[in-house]
Amino acid sequence: MSNFDQAVERRNTDSIKWNHYEADVLPMWIADMDFQSPQPIIDALQARVSEGHYGYGHDNQELIELICERMQRLYQWTVHPDEVISLPGLVSGFNVACRAIGEQGDAVLVQTPVYPPFLSAPTNQQRRLNIAELVLQTSNGFLDYSIDFDDFKKKIQDKTHLFILCHPHNPIGRGFSESELTQMADICLQNNTVICSDEIHCDLILEGEHQPFASLSPEIAQQTISLFAPSKTYNIAGLGYSFAIIQNPQLKRLYKQAMSGIVSYANTLSVIASLAAYKYCDDWLQDLIIYLRENRDFAVNYIQQKLPQIKTTNPTATYLLWLDCRELALDHPHHFFLNQAKLALSDGKTFGQTGEGFMRLNFGCSRQVLTESLDRMYQAVQN
Repeated sequence: MSNFDQAVERRNTDSIKWNHYEADVLPMWIADMDFQSPQPIIDALQARVSEGHYGYGHDNQELIELICERMQRLYQWTVHPDEVISLPGLVSGFNVACRAIGEQGDAVLVQTPVYPPFLSAPTNQQRRLNIAELVLQTSNGFLDYSIDFDDFKKKIQDKTHLFILCHPHNPIGRGFSESELTQMADICLQNNTVICSDEIHCDLILEGEHQPFASLSPEIAQQTISLFAPSKTYNIAGLGYSFAIIQNPQLKRLYKQAMSGIVSYANTLSVIASLAAYKYCDDWLQDLIIYLRENRDFAVNYIQQKLPQIKTTNPTATYLLWLDCRELALDHPHHFFLNQAKLALSDGKTFGQTGEGFMRLNFGCSRQVLTESLDRMYQAVQN
């Protein structure tokens, strides 16, 4: 059993999470877990570094084949090696999708509240941002969101050639059901809209199972760009490896053409780490899921009992809580907790207009750190 309670000192590293704020601020913001990466990854990196040569690399065929095997084993989804494209990061992956699909001035649809780079990617590539807001509701006393399919269909206009989906969703903390995925797919297919599905959190499923969007049917797969990465799961985001799966040859050609001269190859060490992660770290991941589930339960129970003014999600995926702080009637919740609690949470406004008054908390940390963060919130609210 891995020891996720063990404290990891990160202030003496180049961690953006731990060094962005002053030393007395407890960082619970960026989606970066505080656990040490699995030992097989560390061993593989040390062995590769000791070789002493770091020239240009290329796609590692063993890793590509392992990715295909993994998709078949976990999701009964047949993927061939020539359908996998290595990338140096997932955010670059959906920026490439925006660049590849449609023309300048066309619209790209996203669902808010959502991971902030979704909101900037379209305009980065001279596209228009089109928003379909998720509908906030309460389910069993917790925050949840649903899709307004009439609005979704309305927003898929003639010039909306791309829809970027976050699945499992950040920050609401759940994957979409087969019914929800199918309805979104049907609307996109009817309008010939390409789906770019960001599935970076697919390994971090706390309840139920993940279903890749493209695995719904061959027809849907032909209109989908799927993005995955081991980075969030195994704490190797700083190394920079992700990959796209594109099963439509024409779509793959457009995507690779959009990458040309702009998107670099994944670096050698990131490939070595990813190979070790997918090859040797299944047991570590199972232990991680248990610990994250316990952290989630601890956090939501604490908030319900001691901070009833704050409403929270009960995530079934990811290590992220989405907190509705509007009952506190604060002008700026992010500034309040930063100044009064010395606690850094993610500002809900950065996830879109519907995130005003909300905060995101990362519970991918030791129980001790999580407890301290919640205690700081409680004391600030009480004061």
